[in-house]
Amino acid sequence: MDKNTIKEALRTGERVTLECKRAQSDVPSSVWQTYSSFANTKGGLILLGVEEHMGELDIAQRYSILGVNNPDKIRKDFWNLANDPEKVSVNLLTDDDVDCIDMDGKKVVAIRIPRADYTVRPVYINNNLMRGTYQRNHEGDYHCSEEVIRMMVRDAFPDGNDRLFLEHYTIDDIDIPTLEAYRNHFNSRYPEHVFNKLDHKEFLHQMGGYAINRETGEEGLTMAGLLMFGKGLPVRERFDNLRLDYIDKSHLIGDQRYSDRLTYDGTWENNLFNFATFVLPRLTKELPRPFKMEGMERDDDTPQHKAVREAMTNAIIHADLMIDGVLKVEKFDDRFVFTNPGLLKIPVEQIYSGYETRARNQRIQNMFRMIGFGENLGSGFPLILSAWNEKHWLEPELIEQAELRQVKLVLYIRSQEDGGKDGGKDGGKQLTEKQLIILNMILEDHTISANEMADKMSGKEGFAVRTIERELSKLRELGILSRKGGRKNGEWETHLP
Repeated sequence: MDKNTIKEALRTGERVTLECKRAQSDVPSSVWQTYSSFANTKGGLILLGVEEHMGELDIAQRYSILGVNNPDKIRKDFWNLANDPEKVSVNLLTDDDVDCIDMDGKKVVAIRIPRADYTVRPVYINNNLMRGTYQRNHEGDYHCSEEVIRMMVRDAFPDGNDRLFLEHYTIDDIDIPTLEAYRNHFNSRYPEHVFNKLDHKEFLHQMGGYAINRETGEEGLTMAGLLMFGKGLPVRERFDNLRLDYIDKSHLIGDQRYSDRLTYDGTWENNLFNFATFVLPRLTKELPRPFKMEGMERDDDTPQHKAVREAMTNAIIHADLMIDGVLKVEKFDDRFVFTNPGLLKIPVEQIYSGYETRARNQRIQNMFRMIGFGENLGSGFPLILSAWNEKHWLEPELIEQAELRQVKLVLYIRSQEDGGKDGGKDGGKQLTEKQLIILNMILEDHTISANEMADKMSGKEGFAVRTIERELSKLRELGILSRKGGRKNGEWETHLP
């Protein structure tokens, strides 16, 4: 640290990562509350010998550099307490993190507090976990609630959350059609796997969804088994804190609030496997694909499809499923939004750089990975960034909303250049699955009408007459389709590359 570092910190005055104290002769006792709060939040900088004028609105006048009288004594006293386990639960600092800076003849003691690794959080003081754990916001340091402390304690547990044994929950609480659907995926991917010969209970045991206590002989479902494959009622009874919600807010007409929604309504068993497999096709059905005239065949597993699948899987495996919250997926005309309860275990910057972290729900992660959901054992975030960069779409945005105890991932389906939904800079015409199906019908019958198309696709979601007419208009705008003759007696002309 140097003089310019201090000046820059005071110039911006970002209070969530900056704390100033007069501290001219001693280390203030409140320093340790700030130590705990910075360590448990984003990290930050403590400046001793600087006074903050809280009522001053002008940032240039808010701070006065007073200096400290005996910086060597203050540094020694600070280090003595930082290494005292009765004072702080863990010392996160190195020699370089505590420095004395000359500010135009006045000495300021600067203490840089890093964000603590999730394996050692919560960081607390005075040997008191429940009363000595703090977090930071723009107002300063504040006591963590018991729920937040429990969240941090669970995150520090190396085996994750979902191995939890659920007393009195048995194989009878599993929705067999859901489990069979999963096993069909598994068998298709690994047709020679020895697990395919196991009965349902032993299969679940091998996958981490069922547990047996060797000492007591007690057996039953784990948290992973119930949440992944459970019947809706047992899931809601045991995890009444959690809601699953998918909302399609694309293609809205008039005052429509949404065009499709999947939440608990009694028509499906609301477990995680069903939620993922019901939602993913709805999300990806309109993702653009390069148009090819090879029998109208298309690759359903483009990098962008993989990225959406990775985002969906990440939202589940990194969620804190033990707190009140909503595992929510939203679809808009120009973006997908994934929201999961819980906070990030590592800083956002490390996630963007590809740093891997353990999932909160490691058994659920493995269950998804075994059927091809989730390409990497880590966060998989680089895969998402790469797929979006390939299309020159806006960079995905990962947001930690600490006050709401949730994380949000926004995947924009548009480029920065035109602000609209497109296929990127490659210049190729991009068609959605609906548009390809419509073109197929037109290639078979050049006189087919929108009403006849709707009749032909009767029973398939998303092919109402109005929707088909809208897609026909888009195809005409792209120059792929034109109309020769009138609405009743005319016919379609295709202009394919």
